[in-house]
Amino acid sequence: MHDIRAIRENPEAFDAALARRGDAPASAEILKLDEARRARIHAAETAQAEQNKASKEVGAAKGRGDEAEFERLRALVSEKKAEVAEMQAEAKTLDQQMTELLMSLPNVPMEDVPDGSDEDDNVEIHRWGTPREFFFTPVEHYELSGVAPGMDFETAAKLSGARFVVLSGAVARIHRALAQFMLDTHIDENGLTETWTPVLVRPEMMYGTGQLPKFGEDSYETTNGWWLVPTAEVTLTNIVNGLTVDEDYLPRRYVAHTQCFRSEAGSAGRDTAGMLRQHQFEKVEMVSITHPDRSREELDRMTSCAQGILEKLGLPYRTVVLCTGDMGFGARRTHDIEVWLPGQNTYREISSVSVCGDFQARRMNARFKPSDGGKPQFVHTLNGSGLAVGRCLIAVLENGQQEDGSVTLPEVLHPYLGGKTTLSSDGTLA
Repeated sequence: MHDIRAIRENPEAFDAALARRGDAPASAEILKLDEARRARIHAAETAQAEQNKASKEVGAAKGRGDEAEFERLRALVSEKKAEVAEMQAEAKTLDQQMTELLMSLPNVPMEDVPDGSDEDDNVEIHRWGTPREFFFTPVEHYELSGVAPGMDFETAAKLSGARFVVLSGAVARIHRALAQFMLDTHIDENGLTETWTPVLVRPEMMYGTGQLPKFGEDSYETTNGWWLVPTAEVTLTNIVNGLTVDEDYLPRRYVAHTQCFRSEAGSAGRDTAGMLRQHQFEKVEMVSITHPDRSREELDRMTSCAQGILEKLGLPYRTVVLCTGDMGFGARRTHDIEVWLPGQNTYREISSVSVCGDFQARRMNARFKPSDGGKPQFVHTLNGSGLAVGRCLIAVLENGQQEDGSVTLPEVLHPYLGGKTTLSSDGTLA
């Protein structure tokens, strides 16, 4: 959510920032609501003062036997009491309208974010590895003979419908090994704190990180009002919801491996083959809670953590800065990491790392107390995939594929697979 004081002080800058994202100006409507709200608050305070004054004079009038003045003052107290209630109710309604409007608006981009309208305007900032040269035509993951026995879309469709998969045998074990490898690397080498969190959350947690109210159709709501998390960003970030922590509490760096659930609203017809875009999937998610002065450098650190996973796996990738028109709702700057998929002959997103500034913290009311004794300030929040496990499985299978349908597996996974090095063409580990 946005700082109303900053909008009051410089509405033109706020509208210009929204325009960079392709959004219409909003400051005039916000300030109109704000002015009306503040007027009601002032009127309530004035009426309250008049009520208090009249209340004090009622007893004096009664004491001196001035019955007419007593009745007049008693009526005035009643009138002012009703006026206070009315003004407070109107102020509350206006405050709610303004809050809803502010919550519906996206975060403002950092100045160094490239302008643009869609993914074609994203800017590459880093590239690692050289795509392997194949002496046969590489296929997509689900077309490999070694994968077919352990990746069952038909049974998943019977159980749950489209965009689900049943993994079994060697493929399921490789999938689990990838998640374990990611966790161990982030914990042992990157200093993140392993965290296990619920996948069902209250709606206010979804409001806190920005999935609600605008993007409810992208997630699943249960019949009792809970929501299935689209990513552990929701739970990890909301750990500080409503808290005011000491400055030396920061930074907090979390990592969690969870199931994630997305309705994929609006993606009909996209990536329907294979397991690239699923309703249920697994991610190893990173979240950092930082001091405002450290959040930009934390973005680079988290990006390096995600990139390091791909480098250890030997998977070629590139990193791009998303342009203003392609960034997510809550981000101020986003680094997308795209892994090379030879079956598609292109790079596809496998991680998105974003700095949100105080945008989520304002929605959550998450603050810290400066060590110098100053006023509490909002923390800054960041989130990023470290990585999407299913997409990483796809990349490992496609980049390691052999002409006979087998897959040579990355060396770093061998200890997690009992020393096995290959997914054989018959679907077993060897």
